[in-house]
Amino acid sequence: MLIVHGIAELRQILHGWRLAGDRVAFVPTMGNLHAGHLSLIKAARCRADRVVVSIFVNPSQFSAGEDFESYPRTEKEDSEKLHAASVDLLFLPTVSEMYDPQARTVVSVIGLADLHCGAFRPGHFDGVATVVSKLLNIVQPDAAFFGLKDYQQFLIVQTMVHDLNIPVEIIPGETVREDNGLAMSSRNGYLSEQEKLTAAKLYRSLSDARDAVLSKKSSYAEIEGQAQEFLTAAGFHVDYFSICRGHDLMPAKPEDHNLIILAAARLGKTRLIDNIRFSKYSS
Repeated sequence: MLIVHGIAELRQILHGWRLAGDRVAFVPTMGNLHAGHLSLIKAARCRADRVVVSIFVNPSQFSAGEDFESYPRTEKEDSEKLHAASVDLLFLPTVSEMYDPQARTVVSVIGLADLHCGAFRPGHFDGVATVVSKLLNIVQPDAAFFGLKDYQQFLIVQTMVHDLNIPVEIIPGETVREDNGLAMSSRNGYLSEQEKLTAAKLYRSLSDARDAVLSKKSSYAEIEGQAQEFLTAAGFHVDYFSICRGHDLMPAKPEDHNLIILAAARLGKTRLIDNIRFSKYSS
């Protein structure tokens, strides 16, 4: 596996692969890799001749007071996992390589970036959209893979690629979960053993809310309120718990069929996000 730190060197290598007719897949990450990341890499391996993975903890998507400095950085262990997964190239840039100090351009997906997590983390999704657009421009892959645990992020990336006519296929990867239902996340390492047990109740609340929607016995507002009460009683501080339309994340109405329930809540010092997607047609 090649390990590359510079953009110019990366582009030179990729140019050679393209001349050889190789299809390139890309998996952008912030490192501290877990089974969810590895599932994306496995999918990428099946869809391309070459697989590129980036590890870059992006400062522009962290707000003041968030965990940029303490975010887990495990480059040695990550490199070993990527080598074992038959990744062809690891792109490991520095902040100075990715961002000119005088840069003034920010990519923003208007509307989507302000909802849900965007309302609680101002500027977060602008940072995500900007760095992903830069990475896609640098790597210029045929396909890029993103997990669905952060569905809002996935939809923002998908919308940005469409709106800017970026020639890449955005491929989703299903959320990988612990045995108790907890969605795998790099931030799960912040949780104590007891908190990990409690954290599983977030997915339980989503599953219960989905079942309540399908039963049609309560209004959406009542279901959201009951879920927030359940999570608060379990020790969470709830940012939001929202039943939404799947295509634009706006509040769902009874006549909508393709739905997603989004949730974000803090447990101790850890902020957890999760979602569940379903169709009322199947009920």
